Amino acid sequence: MNTTMKAVLLDRPTEAGNAELCRIPIPKVKPGWVLVRIKAFGMNHSEKILRLNEIRADYIKKPIIPGIECAGEIADPSDSRFTAGQRVVALMGGMGRSFHGSYAEYALLPVHHVFAVESELSWTEMAAVPETYFTAWGSLFECLCLKPDDTLLIRGATCALGCAAIQIAKAAGCTVTATTHKQSRLPLLAQADKAVLDTGKLSDMLNGITKALELVGPKTLPDTLCCVEKGGIVCSTGILGGVYTLNGFDPIKDIPNGVYLTGFFSNYPTEKIMRDIFEFLDNHSLKPAIGAVFTFDRMKEACAALDSGCVNGKIVVTI
Repeated sequence: MNTTMKAVLLDRPTEAGNAELCRIPIPKVKPGWVLVRIKAFGMNHSEKILRLNEIRADYIKKPIIPGIECAGEIADPSDSRFTAGQRVVALMGGMGRSFHGSYAEYALLPVHHVFAVESELSWTEMAAVPETYFTAWGSLFECLCLKPDDTLLIRGATCALGCAAIQIAKAAGCTVTATTHKQSRLPLLAQADKAVLDTGKLSDMLNGITKALELVGPKTLPDTLCCVEKGGIVCSTGILGGVYTLNGFDPIKDIPNGVYLTGFFSNYPTEKIMRDIFEFLDNHSLKPAIGAVFTFDRMKEACAALDSGCVNGKIVVTI
C-alpha cells in the first residue's frame, strides 16, 4: 500500500477555487479506530460553512481535512470487529472538525461511527445516503413520530435533505406538501402531493398539516409553528435561511397552544438505524436523488457547485 494519499487540508477560510489537493501521509491505525479506503463521499452545507468561516473557530482542529460522511471499504480493521475489504459507511461524530474527515483517499475513523452496509446501491449512490438520509430518518420518525395518516409539510424541500424526506415520507404512506422559495424550482417537487411557492408566510395558505419539517430554520420557524394543526409537531432540522438563532423568541407566545416543537441533531447515528435506512431504501426500490457527481481531482469544481446552491440533489465526489 502507498504511504501517502491525496486530501484537501484546510487551516484558514478557503474559497472553492483554492480547495487544492495536497499529498500527506496515510494515517496509522490505532486501537478503537479503523482505516477506511474511501470510494465516494457526499458533500454537505455544513462543510461549506466550515470551509468559508467556521475554520476560524478555536474548537476546529487545524489543519483539518473536511468531510462529515463517506462510503468505502475497510483498509485496516485494527482491533475492531470489521474485516479488510468490508463495505462500510461513516458519518458525524466529529468527522471533519475534531479529527480528519472524508475529503481524502483514506480516513482514520472511530469504530463507533463506522457501520457495515449491505445494499444493492452503487458506491456513488451509497455515498449520497449516510448524513442526508440519517437526518431525514431521525427527523421524521424519532422527532415527528411520522405515521401513514399524517399530512407532512417540508419547508425548504428542494435541498438534498428535503428530497430524501419526500421520498421516505411518501414511501411510508404520508401526504406531503413541499415548499421552495424559487418559482423555477417548483417542478423539482413533483414527488410531493402538493408543491407550494414559499413567500415567507404560509400559515394563511395551508390547512390540515399535522407534522412539519423545518429546513429553512429560524428565519421561518415562527410561521411554520402556526402552520400545523393543534396537536401537531414541528421539527427544526435545517438552517438554509442563513439565520441560526431566534433572538427574542418567547416560547409561551410564539409556540401556539397544543403545538409541539422539537429539533434533530445528527451527531449520534447507530448501527441499527443505518441498517434500517438501507433496508428501507432497498425494500422500496428507492435511490437517492443525486444532482452532480465529480471525480476527486475536480474538488474545486465540486466545492464551487456546493457554494452556488444551484445543484438539485446531492453532490457526490468519487475516488
